Amino acid sequence: MVMRRWYPFNELRRMQHNMDHVRRGFATIGVSRERENWAIPLDVVQEDDKVVVQASLPGVNPEDIDVSIENDVLIIRGETSEEREGREGNYMMQERHIGSFRRSLRLSDTLDTEKVELHYANGVLTIVFHKLESKQARQFKVPVGAASEGDNGSATA
Repeated sequence: MVMRRWYPFNELRRMQHNMDHVRRGFATIGVSRERENWAIPLDVVQEDDKVVVQASLPGVNPEDIDVSIENDVLIIRGETSEEREGREGNYMMQERHIGSFRRSLRLSDTLDTEKVELHYANGVLTIVFHKLESKQARQFKVPVGAASEGDNGSATA
């Protein structure tokens, strides 16, 4: 007899995966899709003196994107609409997101939120934050062989 560890949640995940597969295959035929809220995938990269946030927003018009900072929280929100002009028939599959989107990200207090650079190209929104001069990390060199005042060179255990 072989003993094998049982993971009950794996069975639930497999069942959910199978149900999603069935739903995707049949539920989209002839059924209009409701508007949904969706999350924006983000990449955040820390470089030497700045932090770069990149948000994937394919097919979103730049005019439909709202970027704000409130209480050191970056908020990206907007809405996409379904393009139906010139199309007839029913969708057999529809995977592109429609509806409103919103993403929040807490910012470090070391970032300058007054001078923010925004770029939008090829469906990617790039937001660049520079670090504050007064909050940038400083490095100090430890002098070798220098004794502080009152140190007679003896160590206590």
